[in-house]
Amino acid sequence: MSTTQTFKATVDVRSIPPRERHPLIFGTFDELEPGEALLLVNDHDPKPLFYQFQAEARGEFTWDYLEAGPEVWQVRIGRAGDGAPAARACGH
Repeated sequence: MSTTQTFKATVDVRSIPPRERHPLIFGTFDELEPGEALLLVNDHDPKPLFYQFQAEARGEFTWDYLEAGPEVWQVRIGRAGDGAPAARACGH
């Protein structure tokens, strides 16, 4: 059995101006179908983004840390559906 994950999109925000990051991430998330996911690559823990997702998309997303620093963070952000539980708490 393969453990390779597939993502509809990879959003590497390390070279994107901070004010453009969240709109880009939410725009990409909005294009996901239930059960699909994007890979977020960042240079810091995106915990504020998690809280924004909780405020704007509660019950609609999943959040899984794949790599947690110290230099690179990778987070799988999925659209809940097809039996996937929605994110409830931020942690890794």
